[in-house]
Amino acid sequence: MTTPPTTAPADVPPPDAAPADTVIALDVGGSRLKGAVVDAGGTAAATVEWRLTPEDGADAVVTSVLSALVNLRHHPAAAHARAAGLAVPGLVDTTSGRAIWSENLRWNDVPIRALAEERTGLPVALGHDVRAGGLAEVRAGAARGADHALVVPVGTGIAAAIVVDGMVIDGRGLAGELGHVDVGYDEPCACGARGCTEAVASAAAIARRYTRRCGLAVDGAADVLERKHAGDPDAEAVWAEAIDALSRALATACSLLAPEVVVIGGGLAKAGAELFDPLSDRLAGRLTFQDLPRIVPAALGDRAGCIGAAMMARDLVERGGTHS
Repeated sequence: MTTPPTTAPADVPPPDAAPADTVIALDVGGSRLKGAVVDAGGTAAATVEWRLTPEDGADAVVTSVLSALVNLRHHPAAAHARAAGLAVPGLVDTTSGRAIWSENLRWNDVPIRALAEERTGLPVALGHDVRAGGLAEVRAGAARGADHALVVPVGTGIAAAIVVDGMVIDGRGLAGELGHVDVGYDEPCACGARGCTEAVASAAAIARRYTRRCGLAVDGAADVLERKHAGDPDAEAVWAEAIDALSRALATACSLLAPEVVVIGGGLAKAGAELFDPLSDRLAGRLTFQDLPRIVPAALGDRAGCIGAAMMARDLVERGGTHS
């Protein structure tokens, strides 16, 4: 991990002028750590990023995460911080405060909340990165004002933050696995099942299925979309199947959860109308009595997880620093 600077930028207040009521937040990604010091009004007094190298092993990842939190805690703008928010990928047990498993980070059953609290001296709100991003989109982003919503990042994988009655559903760390809904394609998934949404509709799957179909290597889903624009029938077929699979998964979610709005984020959302228009049309064709949700792009970009982590920390402050 790149060592953070030891001196504050010129625009950061000295400790005696630092905001009186702040939280620190850290979003752990597959290759980057995104951190912030956030004041009581939700404004970032400081934002920082560091590189993460999971290939160095689980112990190195844990060390990097804890070091980033300590650096945030010691940032001049965080002189009066009251809590920390930590958003991590994979399976997360928010009750026990443990990071159960993450394929990308290579860690397994890490008591990350206790370690973070010990290192920072702050109460720490631990959450899943997708659910943290969903919380941010509901409170301050594309789903703001909606009581029932799905926030679905579509990138290397597919997951969802489920919002019911304004609350993000945790489900003992297991809720929201939209990417592993069976959508009827005989396609193997990394999870060990077949027919999962993620195996057909994720950005990684689009590129992989195109290459397998025609033997040409491509640089991601964006390359497949460019080939579709150029009239490549294989690219058209792979793209159409991805839209179909995602619409099937969303139709199931609509029947179960009745979202008012579906927010699509992640790299695939950059496709714009090429994704949103056919997806809305295909979903409308699958629904009968169910309400058709609005399908909109995410508003907060790749900082959503960090913003959500700050919101989790603020919620923890309002509960008096208790995790119950």
